[in-house]
Amino acid sequence: MRKFLSGLTIAAVTLAPAAALAHPGHGEHSGFIQGFLHPIGGLDHLLAMVTVGILAYQIGGRALWLVPSAFLAVMAAGGLLGFAGVSFYFVEPSIAVSVVVLGALVALAVKPAVTIAMGLVALFAVFHGYAHGIEAPLAGSTAAYGAGFLAATALLHAAGVAFGTLVGRISERHSQVGYRLAGSAVAVAGLVILTRAVI
Repeated sequence: MRKFLSGLTIAAVTLAPAAALAHPGHGEHSGFIQGFLHPIGGLDHLLAMVTVGILAYQIGGRALWLVPSAFLAVMAAGGLLGFAGVSFYFVEPSIAVSVVVLGALVALAVKPAVTIAMGLVALFAVFHGYAHGIEAPLAGSTAAYGAGFLAATALLHAAGVAFGTLVGRISERHSQVGYRLAGSAVAVAGLVILTRAVI
C-alpha cells in the first residue's frame, strides 16, 4: 500500500501541471471542438467529472442520472456567468477542492442521500462551469463552445459510471478496495492541484 501511495503521489505531481491548461489565460478557444476539448485538457476537470460518475454509480438508483444531470445543469449556469464576465473568486482552489472531496467520498464509500449528492456536485459545478465560460471565444459561437464542453462533460460522467461499474465489481470481491484505491488516487491528485493553486 505504501508503494502504491508513493507512486500515486509521484504520478499526481507529474500530471498536475496539465490542470493549468484548462483555465483562464491559457490559449484561444472557439467553437464546438475547443469547447469539447476544454474539460479533457485539464486534469482537475477530468478527474472531477469522471468521479461524479463513479459517485453516482456508487450511490445507485436514481443517482445514476440525477447526480450527473445536476452537475451538467448547474455547470451550464456557471458557464453563462463566465460568458457574461461576472467576477468570481477562488475558482481554482474551489475546483481543486471538488476533486479532493469527490475522491474522498468515493474512497470512503460514502453514499449520501441523492438530494445531498446533487447539491454537493451542483456547488462544485458552478466553479467548473465558470472556468469553462470565462474562456469563451471572443470570435465565433459561444453557443457551440458551450455545447462542446457540456457534451464532453456528459461523456466524462458516462465514463465515470462505466468505470464505477468496474470498480464496484472489484470492491464486491475485495471489501471496497476498488473504491478506496480509485477515490484515494483522485483525492491525492486533488491535493496536489490544490497546493499548486494556493501557492
